[in-house]
Amino acid sequence: MEKKAKIIATLGPAIYSETKLKKLVEYGVDAFRVNYSHNTQGIYKIIKLIRKVEKNMGKKLSLIADLQGVKLRIGKVEKENQKIYYNQKFIFDNKKKFGNKNRINFPYPKILKRLKKGNKILIDDGKFLFKVIGKTRNSVITKCKSQNCILKSNKSVHIPNIDIAFNKLTSKDKKDLRTAVKLGCNWIALSYLQNEKLILETRKLIKKDMGIISKIENKHALKNIEKIIQATDSIMIARGDLAIDIGHSEVPKVQLSLIKKCSQFSKSVIVATQMLESMIENNTATRAEINDIATAIFQGADTVMLSAEAAIGKFPAQAVSTMSQTILSTEKYKRKHIEDFKNSIIANRDPVKSILLSVKNIAYNPNVKAIIVFSNSGKSAKLVSAMRPAAKIVTISPNVNICRQVSLLWGVQSINSRDASGWKDMMSISSEIIKKLKFIKKNDFVIITAGLPFGKAGMTNMIRLYKVGS
Repeated sequence: MEKKAKIIATLGPAIYSETKLKKLVEYGVDAFRVNYSHNTQGIYKIIKLIRKVEKNMGKKLSLIADLQGVKLRIGKVEKENQKIYYNQKFIFDNKKKFGNKNRINFPYPKILKRLKKGNKILIDDGKFLFKVIGKTRNSVITKCKSQNCILKSNKSVHIPNIDIAFNKLTSKDKKDLRTAVKLGCNWIALSYLQNEKLILETRKLIKKDMGIISKIENKHALKNIEKIIQATDSIMIARGDLAIDIGHSEVPKVQLSLIKKCSQFSKSVIVATQMLESMIENNTATRAEINDIATAIFQGADTVMLSAEAAIGKFPAQAVSTMSQTILSTEKYKRKHIEDFKNSIIANRDPVKSILLSVKNIAYNPNVKAIIVFSNSGKSAKLVSAMRPAAKIVTISPNVNICRQVSLLWGVQSINSRDASGWKDMMSISSEIIKKLKFIKKNDFVIITAGLPFGKAGMTNMIRLYKVGS
């Protein structure tokens, strides 16, 4: 049984070999994430290996370029894993020197000036807390308010109640974006966006066959969420930074709300951050982590993501296997109770969406084994995936990058094939592919969707119920 929900693995030294990449794909990885917040030296070589694995395994793999955005970070530490003691005085300054047990570079002079006595500074994804007790011209003096504080280079910084406007791509993001296009990435993930402006700017700088993932990680994005969902192709619920900004106890209800909203607007949704955090060091997951993955799948997430678990973890293959097994178990229950999990989609007078929604009830018939979607732009594949049909979704596109992009979507198997020249050619291509799909037998039914005239993106207007062998 193949899982429907997809898995993203973040690239890092723990999986930088062809053998390891292949094993992760065998265990269920569907996409790889390039994190531009960290060192990406040698990434061209790794991408070549991924494409080699893709070819050898006959499975389209999606590549995601995750841009850094305006994430604040401390500078480098002279000796890594520097211990800072509880109630110890510690300085954040703008000196371009390596940090130590007493101070660290904080290269944001404008923000240093805005800090006041009583402000809190959180570092390393909110793990460690420092409270401002004084200021000098170019620094703030703080007290460490965390036990077992370990200082590491380039860790993230969050300052509650200090708003930082971010409506344009940074120079680093633009540079990384150009690299991502050259690498052949299929998705661009935007960090720390607050509204739809970054999406619109990015859209102008990427190819038409690339998608945009908007990471929701602050209260400003939540305030503008409907405009963001309508402008983007996918949403990522980045729960780490989001928890720091809105409070940990608020995240579960926000996660459910965002998944429901994305479902209504036929947009895919990714749940990320610390899903199997304990497996960075251990070869088994906690019960709470298993439950976290299952909850995301029950709620309707398209995709779940591994970050440090895959990139620097000791057991990346076991983490992927654990995630896959949890998805399969959860989806088995959902199939048995399918009426409890049917989602509602808003058509909003979109004729293409309305046409595709008409196949929804047919696709729940047990005799319908697959929906074959001819898609030049990927839009039809996204809409059919959002319906969550019981039948398998097979997307056919002449554009290999669209095939790779839609392979991230729930339930989609993508096949790169020539474009149909007409009705008879479409049926010929469908027949050829049906013969290769072992799960489809004689007298099974298949739904075929396409757009007439062929070759024109976004024009799905034809549905055919086809009996195999007739």
